[in-house]
Amino acid sequence: MTRILLLVCVALVHTGCGYALAGRGSFLPDYIRIVGIPQLANLSTFFQVEQILTEKLRTEFIGRGRYTVIPNPEGADAVVTGVVRSITVTPVGFTEQQFASRYQFTLTMSVEFTDARTSKVLWSNAGLIFREEYELGIRSNVEVDAATFLSQERSSFDRISDDVARTVATAILEAF
Repeated sequence: MTRILLLVCVALVHTGCGYALAGRGSFLPDYIRIVGIPQLANLSTFFQVEQILTEKLRTEFIGRGRYTVIPNPEGADAVVTGVVRSITVTPVGFTEQQFASRYQFTLTMSVEFTDARTSKVLWSNAGLIFREEYELGIRSNVEVDAATFLSQERSSFDRISDDVARTVATAILEAF
C-alpha cells in the first residue's frame, strides 16, 4: 500500500498541475504594444469621476510594464473605452437618532477593449458594478457637516477607483 501511494505521489509531482501565477500571462495578440485609453464618458451626476477613473486606469496599465499607454485611440494597437453609467450613495447604517452614519457607494460602468487593427472587441463588460461602504464616524447626537460627508465620499471613491482600474486591467490582460 505504501508503495502504491508513493508511486501516485511521484506521478502527480511529475505531471504538474497546469496552473500558472496570475499576472504573468496575456491572451492578447503579440502586436498589441500600444494601448490607447481616451477619457471615459460620464453619465452620472458626479463631477469629474471620469477623469479620475481614466487616470487610474492608465496608471494601472503602465504599472503592468508591458504596454505603452497613450491618451488617444489614434496610433494605438488597442483601445480601452468606457462609460460610467451611474453612481449612487445610499445610507445603510443609522445612529439611534436616525441620522445616517454609514453609506454604500455604488459605481456602475461598461468597458470595452478593442483591437484597433481588426476592430474586434477582445473583451467587454457592460455591467461592471463596484461597491464601497464608508463610515462617517459621527457621534450619535451630532449632525454631519457637508465637508465631512464629502471628504468621506471622496475617500470612498478613491478606493473604488483603485479597485476599478485593477479589476479592468486584470480582466483585459489576463482574460479572467
